[in-house]
Amino acid sequence: MKRDVRILLLGEPKVGKTSLIMSLVGEEFPELVPLRAEEITIPADVTPEKVPTHIVDYSESEQSDEVKYVYGFRSYVSASAIPIILVGNKSDLHSGSSMESILPIMNQFSEIETCVECSAKNLKNISELFYYAQKAVLHPTAPLYDPEDKQLKRQCVRALSRVFSISDQDNDHILSDAELNCFQVSKQKRNDALEDVKTVVWKNTSDGVQDNGLTLNGFLFLNTLFIQRGRHETTWTILRKFGYDDTLELTDDYLYPPFRVSVGCTTELNHLGHQFLQKLFDKYDEDKDSALSPAELKNLFSILPYMPWGPEVYSNVPLSDDNYISQHGYFCQWMLSAYLDVHRCLEHLGYLGYPILMERESQTSAITVTREKALDLEKRQTQRTVFLCKVIGPRGTGKTDFLQAFLQRSTERNPGPPTIYAINTISVANQEKYLILEEVDVETEFLKAADAACDVACLMYDVSDPDSFNYCASIYKQHYMDSGIPCVVVGSKADLIEVKQHHGMSPSEFCYKHRLPSPLRFSTLLTHTHTQIYSKLTWAAMYPHLNGSDMSSTSFWLRVTLGATIAAMLGFALYRACSRHK
Repeated sequence: MKRDVRILLLGEPKVGKTSLIMSLVGEEFPELVPLRAEEITIPADVTPEKVPTHIVDYSESEQSDEVKYVYGFRSYVSASAIPIILVGNKSDLHSGSSMESILPIMNQFSEIETCVECSAKNLKNISELFYYAQKAVLHPTAPLYDPEDKQLKRQCVRALSRVFSISDQDNDHILSDAELNCFQVSKQKRNDALEDVKTVVWKNTSDGVQDNGLTLNGFLFLNTLFIQRGRHETTWTILRKFGYDDTLELTDDYLYPPFRVSVGCTTELNHLGHQFLQKLFDKYDEDKDSALSPAELKNLFSILPYMPWGPEVYSNVPLSDDNYISQHGYFCQWMLSAYLDVHRCLEHLGYLGYPILMERESQTSAITVTREKALDLEKRQTQRTVFLCKVIGPRGTGKTDFLQAFLQRSTERNPGPPTIYAINTISVANQEKYLILEEVDVETEFLKAADAACDVACLMYDVSDPDSFNYCASIYKQHYMDSGIPCVVVGSKADLIEVKQHHGMSPSEFCYKHRLPSPLRFSTLLTHTHTQIYSKLTWAAMYPHLNGSDMSSTSFWLRVTLGATIAAMLGFALYRACSRHK
């Protein structure tokens, strides 16, 4: 809603523009009327709509973009999109009404909201006309209703249909009493009012009421009735609650609320976001098979102006046996969206009605901004649940197979188009974490520093290609050796005969020299090893201060064993010394 209202009075000299303003302010007809009144401001607390209102007396030379027209039994009409009120002043000098002559003008120009006859001299309808002017600005009829066709405009139908869809929380295409209650401004006599509303709709429509609830047609008819009876502020109250502006578009403040993410922080859905999305999933999983078919997914996003998830989603997440988006895959995709593009994720949550259904100021309450990674390293712990792993290696290494294996399927069984992402959950220390794998398919000279940024790097080489490991070694030295980002080396196509790499040292020697975990082996045929590899990557991302080698290398466990042995020997020596002393 507008923060203030500006009413401009326009008309020929001596029609009474200034007298109207002076009578409103002084509550009596002025003896002396100046040529032009100074601009006045009516405070918000004394206006019915609680909005400051500025009233300006314009001269005839400033008539180009006026909101309000004053006529002395003449009419001034302009084809403007600004709402207009026709005001007939000096009604005390004329017997009867001039409305019959004005109606044709009102029917010709949809911008004319209403017509008021008044008298500045006897104060007739003075406060009313300014109330109508304020109402015309705050609750304009023109965007909602076509007076010639006597029906709602297309944009209004589209907006109200979205309102209906969001409010229909059980997806039965009927608004029950409980669902209708969210539109009630006052709780007094709520049940009686609802029954009266449904009775009116039932009497005037053939399909507006069903199973004691309002259908979409009934809901649209009800709002049409509000507007026809001059209660369009009721419709506007609903529309603005659901994020719409005066042009019946969702406002930027609603779709894109301010949200700051500091450098080094990431974004992920929290329990409120998860709760909302669970309700949404349950609503549109009509056959209750814990998966969303393409038709169900389309229905879920039907109130968005575009489909936010393309066909690549079927390559990004785990699927059901029917290759539908499983409930688990559904949450994985939302987590991926929140991590990669949080502002687009917030936009989608706004379209889906998160602030309304969750009764929150904005959808930002569904997102958690994690602590800076540098602080996590300092504290040697993290509360994050989502981690990014870059899978880097030369072309033909099998990176796509590695991503699809993470989703427990082969490349041949992938129903979606190729994609560079795969996301799934991994259980680490009895905690469920989300791991995002991102395939980086570039040559060494094209890998920029920004491309290398991640929580853990998976350097993949082909054990059957003697030139493959050179790429991994080069990438490590160029981007990761001094970065503090943990790295895990994976040898792909491990079911083939391993050949000697042309690099100066073997992959195992390279890892030992640089204090990296020993190379892991991956093959699409060795499925029993897959979970171990993805777990190691998640561990490395969660505990980067251990630098990888401390989690899996022989030297680490040797140090632990030696430390325990030395401690035991020291303890035994102290025991013997104490015994001799006694």
